[in-house]
Amino acid sequence: MKDIRVEDVGEPRPGAGEVKVKVAWTGICGSDLHEYLAGPIFVPVDHDHPLSHDRAPITMGHEYCGTVTEIGEGVADLVVGDRVAIEPIFACGTCAACRDGRYNLCDSLGFVGLSGGHGGFAAFSVVPARMVHKMPDSLSMEQGALVEPAAVALHAVRLSKIRAGDTAAVFGAGPIGLLVVEALRVAGAAQIHVVEPSEVRRQKALELGATTATDPTSTDAVARIREATGGVHVAFEVTGVPQVLPQCIDATRHEGQTLIVSIWEADAAFQPNTVVLKERLLQGTIAYRNVYPAVMELMTQGYFRAEKLVTKRITLNNIVAEGFEALAAEKSHVKILVEAPE
Repeated sequence: MKDIRVEDVGEPRPGAGEVKVKVAWTGICGSDLHEYLAGPIFVPVDHDHPLSHDRAPITMGHEYCGTVTEIGEGVADLVVGDRVAIEPIFACGTCAACRDGRYNLCDSLGFVGLSGGHGGFAAFSVVPARMVHKMPDSLSMEQGALVEPAAVALHAVRLSKIRAGDTAAVFGAGPIGLLVVEALRVAGAAQIHVVEPSEVRRQKALELGATTATDPTSTDAVARIREATGGVHVAFEVTGVPQVLPQCIDATRHEGQTLIVSIWEADAAFQPNTVVLKERLLQGTIAYRNVYPAVMELMTQGYFRAEKLVTKRITLNNIVAEGFEALAAEKSHVKILVEAPE
């Protein structure tokens, strides 16, 4: 907890099936902040992670992009100079979920920069070639650092039961919540009601297409949503705050769905009858699978734009004070990007 340091480490080299990437930009994720404030959660401490074979201390950073500088033996379809976004999932490939193609549900699930590996808060990263996705020429490197969090949001909306013309609520307008708002627009949601205490983030939600943005500290957000919609078809929980989960459930209609997107630091409670008596559905979602190409295509169409979501750009040397501490202290930030050293 609260132990992040900027240190000199050896420059990694790619082995067979791997590529070396000169990192350009890396986003600070809510999961990174959870590790800093309440961790370890994903970071392995007592035992090596079964897939990365690493344990703390590790190089963090999993929302990143860069340029291929070296190719390991046996890697095809990539050349030095390719601009790439990294899909940082460690998956075993052999468990039941992996065999079913649901590699984000792997029994040994891990993430580069959280579970080990050469994370993005560095000058260079080495990753398996399967994690590398070539970026369209029209996308900036800053956009490349947003592909990973946008993939979380797009996967969540795809997993939900939302249909064009349906209504939705998003509880929490941090980076992922705001990206969920945009993904809901892509999916054709007729109304998107956002609940968020930060005025800056509420305004950003409205800019990105939310129908309403309610401050739950001054207004009964559930009552407002139910008055406007009679209960939404799908509510997205993107806060990780225990008392918000029952509010999400209460905001949905009969047979409504609550999708839990957050990673949690503590238990949450709800009255099961609120689900039983309306035949509601409660479902979780983790990360993404097979959506990076779709995310980048949507970016070329103007969705998930960096200029609307990035509120601060910093250097790696200042990552603790201007990155993690700033995010912990100021809930007005949306996305902070870290520029890799030369």
